[in-house]
Order: sequence, then structure tokens, then C-alpha cells
Amino acid sequence: FWGGGLKKNLSLLKLKATYGLVGNDQIGSADDRFFYLSNVNMDAASNLQFGENFTTTTPIINISRYANDRISWETARKLNLGVEIGLWDKITIQADYFRERRTNILMKRESIPSSMGLQADLRANVGEASSHGFEVALEGSHFFKPDIWITGRANVTYATSKYEVFEEPDYGYPWLSWVGLPIGQPTGLIAERLFVDEADIANSPKQTFGDVMPGDIKYKDINEDGLINSQDCVPIGYPTVPNYVFGFGLSTGIKGFDFSFFFQAATQCSFFIDPNLTAPFVDTKQSIFGGRVANNAMLQAWADDYWSESNRNSYAQWPRLSPETVSNNIQRSTWWMRDGSYLRLKSVEVGYTLPKRWTQKAHIEGVRIYFSGLNLLTFSNFKIWDTEMGSNGLNYPIQKVYNL
Repeated sequence: FWGGGLKKNLSLLKLKATYGLVGNDQIGSADDRFFYLSNVNMDAASNLQFGENFTTTTPIINISRYANDRISWETARKLNLGVEIGLWDKITIQADYFRERRTNILMKRESIPSSMGLQADLRANVGEASSHGFEVALEGSHFFKPDIWITGRANVTYATSKYEVFEEPDYGYPWLSWVGLPIGQPTGLIAERLFVDEADIANSPKQTFGDVMPGDIKYKDINEDGLINSQDCVPIGYPTVPNYVFGFGLSTGIKGFDFSFFFQAATQCSFFIDPNLTAPFVDTKQSIFGGRVANNAMLQAWADDYWSESNRNSYAQWPRLSPETVSNNIQRSTWWMRDGSYLRLKSVEVGYTLPKRWTQKAHIEGVRIYFSGLNLLTFSNFKIWDTEMGSNGLNYPIQKVYNL
């Protein structure tokens, strides 16, 4: 089977398979670890006041955790199948498929009614989730002559996951359930447009996120109850972690010259502009400024396209301007959702190595002159700032680097 032409063409064949049961005991925060013990404060502060002038208070007993000796760690059943193939001693292919089923995930018992009068949340190992994906890597090299060569590499990774069992109450609406959704799936409101005027507001479902004015975002009433609230939130976009990640590059040399480049890419991912951190003129009041007024700058994109009395564009990129945060307009919604896909020229380098017959005369082992650059080009549907910066375009940007 291994003789003849097959051995000549197929220089490597390796099959791999693993299966295992893995435990995870990192299921609680550092200050809440011993779930088999109750946590009772016998001297908790109280707002109960009594006495002739209602100035007398007394401590109360407070329970912040109920004992549960059945809580255990998470368990994960992991499967990995792989193959390595070598062709003609020049090309190597590695491919792996992985799958995981995680059970006993610690979750808050949302199905326990508040009418039971419990002081603390009840938690149990009731959640389940699954994930799967694949990874493929390709490398190749070839020498045409001792001083003419080329090498290349490419890889792609795909990974997705979903909730199989999720502790949640009966919401009454199927779009509010997390069962079957990817882990990290964003949810939010469906934004239709901006309100045109007061009559438009009066003739639309009531939005419950603060006072609404013309130029504010108008949301869709999903359950058609005449109110826009959390029950109108639906899954929107892709997870913020890309489902697909790619990379490919090439290196080549001809006599003393060499050239190389590498691209990276990601797709099937979403991100959300943070309307609070990028709102112009709004005092961010961040602690890093020591309490000083720290008004945000005005991004050119918002200056070029915002709603105003003189520009009643219902689809302007930015709603009406305000010196304060407008609660209605900072809700997570499709208005701020953007495609996070991109293709980036991550690195490029070109160089020339001086012939040894030149350098050896100067008693130098070798001299190479080269130019290299990082993050030189990015292709993306989102143009306001670098896609990899995510939600806040006022953060420190990703740098382009030139070296000579």
C-alpha cells in the first residue's frame, strides 16, 4: 500500500484522535467559592427604624448564600480529530476538527419565584453548552535554484458555540430565550429611524427609556403591545468574537533580494459603537480624570452627518446633539451595530543582502538592507475608525509602523 507512486507523492500521513472528560472548578468568583456552606451575616445593617422619634435601629440577620452540598464543578466532553498530510516533501497540510459538550454549568435559578421570600439567589449546576469548529493550516516551500526560492502559508479557523440548556423564566416570547443561541450572541432593539417631530412621537409606541424628542432613535415594537421595553430585544448580528479567522502570506527570494507579506482577516462578527463614550460634548466623568470635566471630542463622522432642526434626516448617523447623555439613544440596538469583518495587510518586508564577496573585503560576515511595515492597509466596510478598535473610536488607535 505504501510503495510505488503513493510513497513518492505522499511523504507524510498521520491520523490523530483524542477524547476526554475535563473538569473545571473555576465556577465562582474568588470571594464566593464554598457553595456547600451558607453565608449568614448576624449583624447586618438595617434600614428599619422604630422608637418614639424613629431614630432607633437594630441589626438584622442577612443571608447572602444558601448552603448547597450538591454543587459540583463543570464537566466537558472533548473530541478532537486531526490529520497531517505531506505532499512531495514540499507541502504540509494540517487539519483538525474539535467538538465539546459542557454540562453542569453553574447558573442562577431564574425559575424560582420571588414570592418565596428568599434573600439570596439560588444556584445550581443546570446549564449546558456545546461548541465545535475546525482549523486548517497549509504550508509549502520550493527551491527552484539555490538562490531562487518561495515559501507560503495559509490558515483558517472556524469556531461556534451555543447554549443547549439555559436557566431562564418563561418569558412568554420565544425571541427572549437563550436556548439555541450562540454564546456571546448580542441582543438589542431594532432601530427603524429617527423621530421626525412631536407628531411622529405621539403616533408611535411609547418608548420607556427616558424622555424622547425629535431626532431620537425610534425602535420597533416587536411584541406589538404599544410599549418599547426590554421585551422587544431580539438577537441581532453575529457574536463579537469572529466565527472565522484567516491568515495567509508569502515569502520569496531571488539572488540577494527577498520579499514577504502576511494578511490576516476575520469575518462573521459584529461590534457596537458605544454612543456614550463617543457622544460629542458629553462629560464622561471618568475616574482617570480625577473628577475634572472631560467632555468628549467631536468625531468628524458625527460632525458631517447628525440630525438637527435644519437637517431632519431620519437616517443621519448621529441622533440629535445634546450636552448630556440621552438615555433613549444609548440602548443597544441595530442603530449602533456594525460589521466587524476586515482584511489587513499585517506585515510586509523587502530586503537586499549584499554579496559576500563585497562584505568579506571589509571583514564583515553579512549586510542586509531592508524595509518593513506593520498594519499598512486595512479593507473593511466600516470606515470611521479601525475595526479592531471595537466600540470606542476615541481610544488610542492601532499603529502603522515603518522600519528601514
